[in-house]
Amino acid sequence: MLKAKVLLVGPRESGKSVLANFISENTEGIGSYSPTQGLRILEYEKPNLNANTKGAGCRFELWDCSGDQKFETCWPALMKDSHGVIIIFNPELPSHLKEIEMWYSCFVQQQSLLDSQCLLVAHHKPGSGGDTEDLSLAYPLNRLKLIHSNLEEDPEDVRMEFIKYFKSIITLINESREREEMSIIS
Repeated sequence: MLKAKVLLVGPRESGKSVLANFISENTEGIGSYSPTQGLRILEYEKPNLNANTKGAGCRFELWDCSGDQKFETCWPALMKDSHGVIIIFNPELPSHLKEIEMWYSCFVQQQSLLDSQCLLVAHHKPGSGGDTEDLSLAYPLNRLKLIHSNLEEDPEDVRMEFIKYFKSIITLINESREREEMSIIS
């Protein structure tokens, strides 16, 4: 079974743990806010996600990283060997729009990840009813795939967007493995 490590990062109280629980179908702590202390790792298996491995599926490690910058000294260790980064923010908080540039710089650019390995999630909290259309992001964030998540209104649409993202990560892992195998052969 293929294994992929995906980091969930972003400002404090943006909904990272809520989305990590939703993606992994984990019901732990639903309904109550509890700041993540450092890191939480959730495992999520998705069978038949990858056509290339004939149904072998993939095990995702979802690394739910604290948004508290007091854990910044741990970030290099968290980033090691990651295959993707999901940056989650609350689009209704102007401070989050500024902060996500720092998260992108630290977790995507410093790791030399491709933009296709990054997913930007504007997470709308329950009852916010936020505008999903009018969100202008500065360069280089405007090049990233952006999805809006509202788990009250469209949970299945959100789930499908994450599955598309995970499929793209699996494709990149397989392509990288194939290149590595070809370099050994030749």
